[in-house]
Amino acid sequence: MGEGKRSKETQDHGAAAVHRAALGDIKAEKRKIKAADYEAELARLQIELVKLQEWIKAKGLRVVVIFEGRDAAGKGGVIKRITQSLNPRICRVVALGRPTEKEQTSWYFQRYVEHLPSAGELVLFDRSWYNRAGVEKVMGFCTPEEHAEFLRSCPEFECMLVRSGIILVKYWFSVSDEEQERRFQQRMDDPTRSWKLSPMDVQSRMRWVDYSKAKDEMFAHTDIEQAPWYVVNADSKKRARLNCITHLLSLIEYQDLTPTPEKLPPRPEAEGYARPPLETQRFVPEAW
Repeated sequence: MGEGKRSKETQDHGAAAVHRAALGDIKAEKRKIKAADYEAELARLQIELVKLQEWIKAKGLRVVVIFEGRDAAGKGGVIKRITQSLNPRICRVVALGRPTEKEQTSWYFQRYVEHLPSAGELVLFDRSWYNRAGVEKVMGFCTPEEHAEFLRSCPEFECMLVRSGIILVKYWFSVSDEEQERRFQQRMDDPTRSWKLSPMDVQSRMRWVDYSKAKDEMFAHTDIEQAPWYVVNADSKKRARLNCITHLLSLIEYQDLTPTPEKLPPRPEAEGYARPPLETQRFVPEAW
């Protein structure tokens, strides 16, 4: 009877392994997206982003979008595609460096508050106040007491923002350790992207489990109804970009207020003007 039980367990284990392998094949197939399909959908979404931008401006909305997640998860790539066609006077990116000595002694949220949007603005935080719950916690840049206080006060802070009328959206980009390692290796081999692999990234690579625990604790305290976390599966960069932008557009009801382009009248003749001699100007050498 024991033999039969072991046999049944073996069968179940084998079936589970086959199921996992099948899911892996499905995921691998899902990651593939044709370049033409991706470019066409991205172009369509960017037009919608322009419409959203005009709506935010016209209605005086204040929108904050936070992008957090693992190093090399693709946050910067999504931000780049969002801002690519938008007016930088309306949509701006906030990517703060290390706090100054003065900022280290001020209220923790203070350095972020000054970057919050005014009416008619969309602000994208490329990392945010959640640094304290992630890198500062794991790397020991804050005390356990400071970390605990952040977890207590962050939901209150975000509720205040929402009550003030700010639309707050939080995205967490989730990437597997295998995919993160592959991207790190790509950065090492690409001289145009090697600057992206900082010493802090190397440390994060060595502390995968610590970051996972910190993220789980962060979610437990800050995944609130007023400002929930939305997780983006980022193992496929292209799909993550399309999915994130599509979702962002779905969160804010907007109408198409894009102004109709004006017709250009004929240019007047250049009467009474003579261009200075070209020899008097310094031209860039035409290497191409």
